[in-house]
Amino acid sequence: MPKPLSEQVAVIAGASSGIGRASALAFARRGARVVCAARGAEALESLVREIRDGGGQAVAVPTDVADPAAVRALAAAAEREFGHVDTWVNAAAVAVFGYVEEISDEEFDRVMRVNFLGHVHGVKAALPALRRAGGGVIIGIASVEGVRSVPLHAPYTASKFALRGFYDTVRVELAQRGDPVTVTTILPAAIDTPFFEHARSKLGALPKPPPPVYAPEGVADSIVFAAEHPRREIAVGGAALAFFLGQRLSPALTDAVLSVRRLGSQAFRNDRPDNGVDNVDTPVAESGRVRGSGSGRVFRAGLVSRLLARLPRPGELATAAVSGLNRRR
Repeated sequence: MPKPLSEQVAVIAGASSGIGRASALAFARRGARVVCAARGAEALESLVREIRDGGGQAVAVPTDVADPAAVRALAAAAEREFGHVDTWVNAAAVAVFGYVEEISDEEFDRVMRVNFLGHVHGVKAALPALRRAGGGVIIGIASVEGVRSVPLHAPYTASKFALRGFYDTVRVELAQRGDPVTVTTILPAAIDTPFFEHARSKLGALPKPPPPVYAPEGVADSIVFAAEHPRREIAVGGAALAFFLGQRLSPALTDAVLSVRRLGSQAFRNDRPDNGVDNVDTPVAESGRVRGSGSGRVFRAGLVSRLLARLPRPGELATAAVSGLNRRR
């Protein structure tokens, strides 16, 4: 079983804003020591200052997750600062909105390097550190777009499909070896974070999260829960459950629904003009925020999704049992 949060050291890759920042704050409130990583040094420093002002312990390590050497250095810095690593959260992501033909080869490449390979580098850096600590938890932030693709978001959607497959492979390999390391994949619906304002847009407008939109603190709650009570996958938000059902029951009908412009492409278009600023290649120069600046209604994750996240499934218990047998052998 993972350690209590008050005894943990948590590394958050992608901690400068949004879900990553909310998670870092949530870990700190529960007594964990937090290693905050992202490209934006200014945003990291403000996060560490906020954690320390609240009585927590944190350190900032500027890191580009697309650089495997930098991610290995992040793991080394965490062990050097706090002695061990117990939970590693991969949350970094970038996005380019537009039709496939409008998105350049270089933009596809960059999104995959950050959103997919960044997680690969994180896992490869985390595993030796977690083993040295006697076990731990890897938490990967994917998306409901890893369950069901949506229009105008092809690079991001493809990266999230890749992540689900990657984390499934890692999970099974660890169980085969009897490693005391668990893997949880988080699948949020549309979340109210600066992610959309930081995305690169070819829509002629600033992108926005399609409704219903959920609070990032709800995702952070699920991440913190998984650090003590690992689950295979946790969907956050009622809309995430609808994505699962639509894809399971009739993917072709879901194609038809998303082909309706108002439901598919128009749902991503803001009425605000694009400001030309994005974080695809370089970080946005700002102090960092958890929430986005939109004015629409934001929901907390519903009771049903929270309950489903907390109930272990029979298959998860079976995998844990097999892993335990392999460990004893």
